[in-house]
Amino acid sequence: MRQPNRPDGSFRGILFLILAVGLLIAACKPSAPSFRGTAIEPPRPAADFVLTDQDGRPFRLSDQRGHVVLLFFGYTHCPDVCPATLTTWKQVHEALGDDADRVRFVFITVDPERDTPERLKEHVTLFGPDFLGLTGPPEALEAVYKAFGVYREKVTTEESALGYLMNHTARTYLLDQEGRWVLSYAFGTPAEDIVHDIRQLLR
Repeated sequence: MRQPNRPDGSFRGILFLILAVGLLIAACKPSAPSFRGTAIEPPRPAADFVLTDQDGRPFRLSDQRGHVVLLFFGYTHCPDVCPATLTTWKQVHEALGDDADRVRFVFITVDPERDTPERLKEHVTLFGPDFLGLTGPPEALEAVYKAFGVYREKVTTEESALGYLMNHTARTYLLDQEGRWVLSYAFGTPAEDIVHDIRQLLR
């Protein structure tokens, strides 16, 4: 009786070699970063914009390519969420050490009526000397709010000596070096989680 064909030793050796090479390639391929923030899937290009910084100079988002960008929308008269977030950013900045130079910390006002460039500079630099405060014409700001899904509402209240407060989105947004929106963070996210994710992007 004729025996069925069986792979000879050389054929089995070739199969083993192919399998070994495949496993080696898989092992050498860098693993995807493990993030702690809320991932934007898939990451999407952030809409470009031009606003005015605290020194009266134009700030164009696309000019920040090559840097990680942290964005937050708030206002300088905010009694709670905004100063708490900027305090977290200060901790992030300190924890990053020299790597902080590769990050832009950007605070965009939701209260342009009161937040002049001078007022923004006085406020944000209390938390970080290189933090940026941005304002601009209402139509330019509205376009940025819309691009990031930011909610804002003026609320008249007798509890504030200023006459009104601003309800607003309290998330922090993280853009990578290519200008893509990759992550966001809920209010109260620990600084170490943000530092972890920034370091993942800077690798």
